[in-house]
Amino acid sequence: MPWSCLNPWVPTQMTESPRLSASDYDLNFPFAYGGPDIQADFRSTPEDFFVDECLGFEPCGEGEHVFLHLEKRGDNTDWLARQIARLADVQPMDVGFCGLKDRHAVTRQWFSVYLPKGEEPEWTELNSESVCLLANTRHRQKLRRGQHRGNRFEITLRNITGELSAEKIDAILQGGVPNYFGEQRFGFGGNNLYEADILLRGEKKIKNRQRRGMLLSAARSWLFNSVLAERLNRDKQAWSTPMNGESENQASGPLWGRGRSLVSAEALALEETVLAPWKHWCEALEHVGLKQQRRSLLLSPETASWHWISAEEGQAGKGLRLAFELPPGTYATAVLRELSRLNNLSSPRPDAGQ
Repeated sequence: MPWSCLNPWVPTQMTESPRLSASDYDLNFPFAYGGPDIQADFRSTPEDFFVDECLGFEPCGEGEHVFLHLEKRGDNTDWLARQIARLADVQPMDVGFCGLKDRHAVTRQWFSVYLPKGEEPEWTELNSESVCLLANTRHRQKLRRGQHRGNRFEITLRNITGELSAEKIDAILQGGVPNYFGEQRFGFGGNNLYEADILLRGEKKIKNRQRRGMLLSAARSWLFNSVLAERLNRDKQAWSTPMNGESENQASGPLWGRGRSLVSAEALALEETVLAPWKHWCEALEHVGLKQQRRSLLLSPETASWHWISAEEGQAGKGLRLAFELPPGTYATAVLRELSRLNNLSSPRPDAGQ
């Protein structure tokens, strides 16, 4: 069901739970490796957070869609997509991409533009101080969200204080981490969750389809993280091992929506207990037409490597450089939080506005 058809109104009985302020949502979810041993500066410059999108296929070189491979620095994906649409003189919906990439970063990703007829514009006009065209070709299909194989990250942490052992770094990169949704999903200070609660109680209509979808996603992500946190709290050793009642191949948590739960027995009992205080959210998410899905509890970095960097190269004390690949829809910060307390130098200040 498209977002434009979703009904934001919720039955009155869903508003019985007490209202929480944004600060009441505790985003300090439990750790799998005992918590971070160091503190470090994060995103000191955009170059310290490099993301390279891995399509997982080669554009065929022909078709109705132009594929553009672009590198951007300090710009968000939606903004760049609008610039592409303006240059190509097409509607924004005619521009496709696989996922939103971080703004406070240097990122490389692909965009598609529906141009079946006529001459193409001069794509190099997209070039600027913050955007660089790397390649352009054609393909038969539009790019869709989540279609890519994953993202390759190269991340530098600087000005490290504390001691972190090589053994712990290897354990985290090789053993995997809890697949939490990152704090950015919940908005500054948890504000997306506060607004999602208002929406799900039926107390406010939000006409902006993108904003409404973002708030519903924040609510589903909170419910998933809560289940994952309880699995960790109950068993620090076997939280990622499938429980009785779920697939033998994968421990998973719910992305809530309409339909019968996809787990049973012990796994179902745990989730019912965790989600009982959020019954009004669960019912509202079913009401708007979302369907039950599952998400892996374990996030396993691939082709991971790391090395220390010197104080001279790091410019502000000892640093750590990491590289790894993650699947779509997962967060590099889920890996980083197990290693270090992050002093995010790109975060907005409380008095800086939105």
